[in-house]
Amino acid sequence: MKAELLSIGTELLLGQIVDTNANYLAGRLALLGIDCLHMQTVGDNLGRAKQAFERALSRSDLVVATGGLGPTEDDLTREAIAAALGETPAVDRALERDLQAWFSGRGIVMPDRNRKQAWLIPSARALPNPNGTAPGWDVQRDGKRIVAMPGVPREMTPMWESVEPSLTRGGALRWRTLKLLGIGESAVEERLAELVHSTSPTVATYAKNDGVHVRVADKASTPEEADERVAGMEQTIRARLGEYVWGADDETLPGVIGRGLEARSWRLAVAESLSAGDIARALADAPGAERWFSGAIVRPSADSAALESEGRRLGGDVLLVTPHGAETSELRAIVPGRTRRLDIRFRSPADGRRRALLSGLDLLRRALAD
Repeated sequence: MKAELLSIGTELLLGQIVDTNANYLAGRLALLGIDCLHMQTVGDNLGRAKQAFERALSRSDLVVATGGLGPTEDDLTREAIAAALGETPAVDRALERDLQAWFSGRGIVMPDRNRKQAWLIPSARALPNPNGTAPGWDVQRDGKRIVAMPGVPREMTPMWESVEPSLTRGGALRWRTLKLLGIGESAVEERLAELVHSTSPTVATYAKNDGVHVRVADKASTPEEADERVAGMEQTIRARLGEYVWGADDETLPGVIGRGLEARSWRLAVAESLSAGDIARALADAPGAERWFSGAIVRPSADSAALESEGRRLGGDVLLVTPHGAETSELRAIVPGRTRRLDIRFRSPADGRRRALLSGLDLLRRALAD
């Protein structure tokens, strides 16, 4: 099954809100084993919205639309679907009664403009909305399906969950994302060699803010079969790149460091100059940081000796030091019985700050893994 997401609302095109619905729905379709091949965003314009639905129906089996189901004149999703299919909307009396009951239950007379939310076309059935006044539409005709839902996430999400059971016939897609630091994307791809040409599972690399990500994905008739193939590929990748892998999927580097410290009953102190407090901020946001993070000091233009002297006053078992430097800096992770060092080079203060953050956290992670 080929799917397409269609987000409707001029506010999306103006950058006034972020389209979190598309992000959520793409992930849910992937888990269902449904291939999402296209995404469209269109404003509150009947002509363009109609064209967007026509385009989607010409190339996709399932169109999942969000937004434009409100009662106002610029809520045009129902009109656009009806026009694209050549059908005429009419008020469904049962839906109209439900809407009137919703308003009367709140001591309000239903505005006449809300009657359009009771519209249906012959090929549509209503999707109940327990959290608002806008029912969705589930349209099925000529082997194609449109699922139209409100744009408000708290209304859209439960509505989508009610639709999902009817879509669980496309197999299962599973994936695993490995996260790496200390190696560039091109070098990762060189080590993966023939694996990046694999089609089952597929292997792809991405440069991200927290290093290089390697995503392994596979589609199979059952989740167990897909999981087995993904796990096998992960084992092969770790054999080639394991020293650089610091985590997977939703793991964060501060979270990994925190678990390493707790496993040894150690506490961490940080003395920063080049990283300007960024490391302390990242660590303080990690779950349970109060159990293993002693604190930090930040001193502009401070060298290693000054930072180490002040940092030891914080009382940690482990100390991370990020000294100031013009183009280079030697980071130090001091753990009981040994010190790990890492020289970093950078082109500007901003570049140095970014590199000190990631390299400092990775240095800590490696020191705890020794």
